[in-house]
Amino acid sequence: MKSVVLLALAGAASAHYTFPALISGGTTSADWEYVRDWTGSYTYNPVEDVSSLNIRCNVDGSTNSAGTLSVAAGSEIGFTASPNIYHPGPVLAYLAKVPSGQTAATWDGSGDVWFKIYEDGPSGLGTQLVWPSNSASTVGFTIPAATPDGDYLLRVEHIALHVAQSSGAAQFYLSCAQITVTGGGSGTPGPLVAFPGAYSASDAGILININYPVPTSYTPPGPAVWSG
Repeated sequence: MKSVVLLALAGAASAHYTFPALISGGTTSADWEYVRDWTGSYTYNPVEDVSSLNIRCNVDGSTNSAGTLSVAAGSEIGFTASPNIYHPGPVLAYLAKVPSGQTAATWDGSGDVWFKIYEDGPSGLGTQLVWPSNSASTVGFTIPAATPDGDYLLRVEHIALHVAQSSGAAQFYLSCAQITVTGGGSGTPGPLVAFPGAYSASDAGILININYPVPTSYTPPGPAVWSG
């Protein structure tokens, strides 16, 4: 009986995933070296309640800490997905600047401080949706060149929409990393949002049937992307 239960748990986990490591300058860090480990990360389970504190940096991720990686503004940065991204849906990335007097290792990411630096969407609108992250083992994006220097939390998120036609059923796979931006500019990032607070369970990019009829448009939730 025990083996049957273990097999069932393994099957459930195989459809789930997490983002444990950073990729910068062609180098992949160790798992949870610069990414905040979260309670239960070994389960790969998603967050489903957008009003929960877990939507910020995953379970206990707001208070956990990791190492901090120096990253040049204007450079590419990425996360590994473990295992590969399994479900259909968009990838989004946010930054939040650490307040004066604190560090990336000590800050919880609270307040209207998060700005979006990346989002993607599907091709095949109206016919058959194809998402850029389908089966991907990594995701990546650019730190805007105008990002001011300093410590930041970097939040990556994949929203799984395979059963999102029911309220509260969209699945959020997310992690927060700690970085120091160097060589940056004098931009004013925005719009700024809070987690929780940025999303509602009824947002059109969250509560959606992507299967039938196939949507003819799709807009990810949250603010507009700040490109610097």
